[in-house]
Amino acid sequence: MSKRLPPRTVMAAGCGLLLLAFALGASSGAYAISTAQLWEVLVDAWRGVVEPTPQHLVFMNIRLPRLVLGIAAGCGLGMAGALMQGLFRNPLADPGLIGISSGAALAAGVTIVLGAWLWPVLPRTLGSWTLVSMAFGGGFIVTLLIYALSRSDGGTRMALMLLAGIAINALAGAGLGLLSVMATDEQLRSLQFWLLGSLGGARWSAVILVGVIVLLACAASLTLAAPLNAIALGESQAALLGVDVERVKRRAILVTAFAVGAVTATTGIIGFVGLIAPHWVRMIAGPDHRIVLPASGLLGAALVLAADTVARTVMAPAELPLGVLTAFIGVPMFLLMLRHYRNRI
Repeated sequence: MSKRLPPRTVMAAGCGLLLLAFALGASSGAYAISTAQLWEVLVDAWRGVVEPTPQHLVFMNIRLPRLVLGIAAGCGLGMAGALMQGLFRNPLADPGLIGISSGAALAAGVTIVLGAWLWPVLPRTLGSWTLVSMAFGGGFIVTLLIYALSRSDGGTRMALMLLAGIAINALAGAGLGLLSVMATDEQLRSLQFWLLGSLGGARWSAVILVGVIVLLACAASLTLAAPLNAIALGESQAALLGVDVERVKRRAILVTAFAVGAVTATTGIIGFVGLIAPHWVRMIAGPDHRIVLPASGLLGAALVLAADTVARTVMAPAELPLGVLTAFIGVPMFLLMLRHYRNRI
């Protein structure tokens, strides 16, 4: 796109899309809530009044935590995707390249299938947080492993990181395949439900935790906007401008690991949001990371909320896994992006 939109217009459009997706998600579902009822519920909630009516109970206890979790998940994934694309200097980069999602998936699979045998004390210690904690730890450990494998001559080689990520992702996929064969029917259902992604398990304790982590990660990412703009010119040019390139790489990888690890550990794997949202923002707003990072978070949140609304209404009363829907939407968009990128080359 030759003509770029002004930053204020981009941010306003992102906020508008997020509000629209929130309203649609709040009103749609097995129990429909009209616009007037939704407004009444929101006003009462603002005043601290919760009426014992069906629309109040459904919205406050079921939909609101799910919507807030969707906002946090989409914002974290969109922002992380923008960071990775800026770090790799490639609009086709994705947070999955550094193994966070695959590491979290493998750790969750081991916990579901072998957890009672390997560490029976954990459920008594962590309770319902066992799976979330193990998934977050698995994603973080795999990210550190890939970062260590990409180190060479005192620097981080992004090409080595990409190759290490591909190898570790393949190994994690093989491990999940083995666990699927070993699992019982009940364990296999739990594993597949987690791997396909969903916001259905939203609870306020997890929502608050993920929301705080994503908020801190987004704030940290904004401090990387100017260095990433310099790195876009090339690492040597950025170093000449006074940017500590290695420090920026470490911080970007750490922020991405925290954000995506927390989201994946809570919702399962939600693919393509971190790839599509930043790419669309770059097309309409340009490459300036001061706009790309926050706008990608807004658009990612709107995409997750919209996809979740479709996932729980298109096959009602059954629920389509969120990760399946984002893949159906994301793969065609990714192929279009490849075509556009090929034409540019």
